[in-house]
Amino acid sequence: MKSAVVQLPGLNRDRDMIAALTKICGHAPVTVWQTETELPDVDLIVIPGGFSYGDYLRCGAIAARMPVMQAIKAKAEAGVKVLGVCNGFQILLEAGLLPGALMRNASLKFVCREIRLEVVNAETAFTRAYEKGQIIRCPVAHHDGNYFADAETLAAIEGNGQVVFRYAEGTNPNGSINDIAGVINASGNVLGLMPHPENLIEAAHGGTDGRGLFASALDVIAA
Repeated sequence: MKSAVVQLPGLNRDRDMIAALTKICGHAPVTVWQTETELPDVDLIVIPGGFSYGDYLRCGAIAARMPVMQAIKAKAEAGVKVLGVCNGFQILLEAGLLPGALMRNASLKFVCREIRLEVVNAETAFTRAYEKGQIIRCPVAHHDGNYFADAETLAAIEGNGQVVFRYAEGTNPNGSINDIAGVINASGNVLGLMPHPENLIEAAHGGTDGRGLFASALDVIAA
């Protein structure tokens, strides 16, 4: 399957993401700059982490208004899978592709450490390699990862199975409501999460728990 990694000023995890996708599917993704108005024919579009535009105004607020996002919206509406990690998640929320918002961490501090995640929904295109209820390890590195949604939205995403990942075993690093770490859209093809699965895909990283997300999305799950 073919993939693309979006590049914007201030993102700094694009090389990590490119390396992860290359290792898992065997060939490098194409890269797409922020000014592009058309995207290549791919199966997965990834917006990686970092600090797009220095996190000015709000995290992801400026990036969400770049020309490439209109092209991503069109691809998402056509059913193409879209993944946003950390700042990529923030951008997807600002662009209206996912419900809810991300606020400053409850501690008001930047958090960089390993956490535990529960796979809440293992029936998505991004989580088929996992089991429902499985606990996996994953690193986080963010200052604005505190997920929030109003009561009506929260009830809807919980009821629809749109909460895909939850912080587990008391490792919520940011105060996210209901320990939410990752959510998917109602159509099931746009996923955003704060943790960095691309940084735990091989032995050199100290584990491979993040590999299942990309194997699922790229349809390269081992038999």
